Amino acid sequence: MSVPPRAVQLNEANAFLKEHPEVLYVDLLIADMNGVVRGKRIERTSLHKVYEKGINLPASLFALDINGSTVESTGLGLDIGDADRICYPIPGTLSNEPWQKRPTAQLLMTMHEIEGEPFFADPREVLRQVVSKFTDMGLTICAAFELEFYLIDQENVNGRPQPPRSPISGKRPQSTQVYLIDDLDEYADCLQDILEGAKEQGIPADAIVKESAPAQFEVNLHHVADPLKACDYAVLLKRLIKNIAYDHEMDTTFMAKPYPGQAGNGLHVHISVLDKDGNNIFTSEDPEQNAALRHAVGGVLETLPASMAFLCPNVNSYRRFGAQFYVPNAPSWGLDNRTVALRVPTGSPDAVRIEHRVAGADANPYLMMAAVLAGVHHGLTNKVEPGEPIEGNSYEQLEQSLPNNLRDALRELDDSEILNKYIDPKYIDIFVACKESELEEFEHSISDLEYNWYLHTV
Repeated sequence: MSVPPRAVQLNEANAFLKEHPEVLYVDLLIADMNGVVRGKRIERTSLHKVYEKGINLPASLFALDINGSTVESTGLGLDIGDADRICYPIPGTLSNEPWQKRPTAQLLMTMHEIEGEPFFADPREVLRQVVSKFTDMGLTICAAFELEFYLIDQENVNGRPQPPRSPISGKRPQSTQVYLIDDLDEYADCLQDILEGAKEQGIPADAIVKESAPAQFEVNLHHVADPLKACDYAVLLKRLIKNIAYDHEMDTTFMAKPYPGQAGNGLHVHISVLDKDGNNIFTSEDPEQNAALRHAVGGVLETLPASMAFLCPNVNSYRRFGAQFYVPNAPSWGLDNRTVALRVPTGSPDAVRIEHRVAGADANPYLMMAAVLAGVHHGLTNKVEPGEPIEGNSYEQLEQSLPNNLRDALRELDDSEILNKYIDPKYIDIFVACKESELEEFEHSISDLEYNWYLHTV
């Protein structure tokens, strides 16, 4: 007789508490529309109740703007009495928080209706709905993220970030030397603690590399044959990085463009598709001749303009783009070409995959993945051809054509017939309402530059 799922989860809780008698508290975490982790902290004695009955949180958690205020035009706030939904644990996400002074664990949650079905406005559910279309075809998505971030000083200068002083030399880094090992050495203790913390939490991070700006780094995650889990890992990794850095008297930012004139923070994702026997359907000695790969690329390129609001969800997101920073601004693809939107690595036939290079590190991984996979599925089922791959510098061959600001991106998303087939139109309405609210507030603010330019000159 099979063991009921709730009993299986209780076994997980029992095993963890037995193995970690020192744990005093458990943080119950859920990622909102912006990928910001929110939730509750409970005592260890309440963990079994969470596994058995869940916890209540308001549905408006998924109608919060970047400042944590409810956007009432979504209809998830006062219109429904700010009503609760119920959140249940995600199996396999219970782990220690290595940065805590008082032993504390964490557990990732997902929201459901009171009756039990998944709540449509949880970004994880948005992704699950897209993934189910591949499951229906007998296909499995294998995915891995590359996440870029800056270490920054805990003290800002006039509200602006600055690189932290090196724990070794005491100097602030100025180098833009990509892959420079010396820069890894300057922050070795912090970076090593990040990797060790990831291992302790079961997050498959295997390498940190120096990126092309002062104190900018990239963490690579292993491929996993579960896109939901890949996104779980990305969300938890961001939280781990922030807290480990703070332990080392530094801060971090995943802001898309924190410094003018320096590279922004990207969130690249590598995707392959496995058949029912576990074989990569993109495998090929000559990727250009692989129909499944071409069609997947074609679908993602066709949906790329409408996906931009999910890939680049903030006003600042669009400041990342520019040829000198390897951020593509037109739908394009190529083989081993880092100037295009979709790069196809060709190191070995069975490792052929799509590397999506457009999104910023400020994107919600679940929504980003949902948009990308919607494009892959659309391409596979409609046999969309991508055109010829770009050879050489795409910036010299293609005009900028993707939305270059949030308002245009939101219009493209709202009007997209294709994405509205994959992502619940009710959710798109909520997302657009939240982002338009942020955009309106931004456009009514007055920047320092405007005062510098116009206060005494016009």
